[in-house]
Formats: sequence, C-alpha cells, structure tokens
Amino acid sequence: MSNHGGHMIPDLIEQFRITGKVAVITGASRGIGEGIAIGLADAGAHVVITARDSERLQAVEESIKERGGSCSVLVGDITEEETITQLINHALDTYGQLDIWVSNAGTSDHPGSFAFEDFPAWHWDQQIALNLRPHFVAARACAEVMEPGSSIIGISSIAGIRPAVRFAAYGAAKAGMNNLTETLSIELAPKGIRANVVSPGQVPTEATTRVGGVPPEEFKNLGQRIPIGRVGTPIDIAAAVLYLVSDAGSWVTGQNIVVDGGVT
Repeated sequence: MSNHGGHMIPDLIEQFRITGKVAVITGASRGIGEGIAIGLADAGAHVVITARDSERLQAVEESIKERGGSCSVLVGDITEEETITQLINHALDTYGQLDIWVSNAGTSDHPGSFAFEDFPAWHWDQQIALNLRPHFVAARACAEVMEPGSSIIGISSIAGIRPAVRFAAYGAAKAGMNNLTETLSIELAPKGIRANVVSPGQVPTEATTRVGGVPPEEFKNLGQRIPIGRVGTPIDIAAAVLYLVSDAGSWVTGQNIVVDGGVT
C-alpha cells in the first residue's frame, strides 16, 4: 500500500486475493464450475464443491490440492433444498464462515431442444427447477448467515439476454436469475452482501456435445463466429467471478458481467 496525495492506495494485485475466504461452488465437477473452483482456490479461498458425480468431484478435489489449494466435497442434487442446507452447514461447521456462493449448476440438458410449438410443459418446469429455483433458495439461506463483504454469484448465460431459439425455458430461467440478482443486490445491500451474475457465451464443455451436438474436434470452429476469434474457456469465466467476489469488486453489485468474446 502506497501513499499518494495523502490517500493510501492499496496494492491492486492484493485486492484480487481472497485468502481465507470460504466459497461454495455448485455444479463443480466439470466445465465452468470446475474452472471456477480451481480459480478461487488458486486465489486463496477454501472451496466447497458439489455435484451429483462423486468420482468427478474427487478428481477436481485432487487437482485443487495438487495445486496447493484447500477443498472439500459434498455430493448432492442442488434441486433439493436439503442439499443447499447441507452445503451451508458444511461450510460453517468446517471453516466457521461462508463468504461466497456461486450457483453454477444448470444446463438445458435435453439433446436437440424443442421448437416452441412442440415445447412440453414438463421441460419448462424442469428447467426452472434446475436453473432458477436453487439460486433463489440458496440466496435466501445465505442471507441468513453471511457477513458484510460476502458475495452471491449466479452463472447465467447470454441466452438470458437475447432470444434463445429452441431453448425457451433455459433462456427464461437465466433471465429470471438476472432479474433476481438485481433485486437481491438492493434487498441485501443493507447487510453488506453483494449479488452479481456472470453471463458466459460459447464455452465448449461436455454439454456442448451432449446438448448442442457439436463434437469436441469441432469446438475450435465455433470461434469463427465470435468477434474476438476464439471460444471461451472455464478460466475466462473464473476470472470474472474472482473479480466480483474479491475486494477488487467491492463496489460492484447488481451487475451482469457478460463474457462472450464480443457476441452480444
């Protein structure tokens, strides 16, 4: 920290360190969630990771610990409120605090999607239950235990800010997350809790193949339609999350950080 004109100026790099903070990341067994977990652990946080795939979670845990990070695992289904309660209690019982919640679990999760005239109500309900309701439940529970300076992050999508053809329910759920976040930022501000979302563009993951039908060998071709000339990576998204949850982003709340290479 230096003195300039009578004002103390903190070391900017230090503002991005989150040493000793405790973060819960959902959907952390692969893809963007894995990248966020590794990134926050690299920056000094104790991370609690969750998903339904225990083997994949253990692999992520091992990767974090090999890099010198701190990580613990809780296997569960984020659509069940009991899992959210267990995650919060685990963080409090293990580390004594909860500073960061990242709602990353979610996907369209249906190969081929649906044209609107064929869109079944069950798929709509499923998408809201997976992509929106858990974030509401988690935010409500976090607000009861978080201290001032804490952050609630939703991983949204550019599908929530533009037409999501054949993915109407997914887009609507992500738009709902965006609006919920704006509301949370106002209602939780008196408690010193900040709420933001990050909206990724095309970040090729296993879901890109499973849902979008794009084989891994064609991932690089997706970048041809992106102004900056490449697809995104999980670390691109993790970097935005780190900014928002660190002291570097302490004056930022209610915002949607779009990370899409210039698409929107």
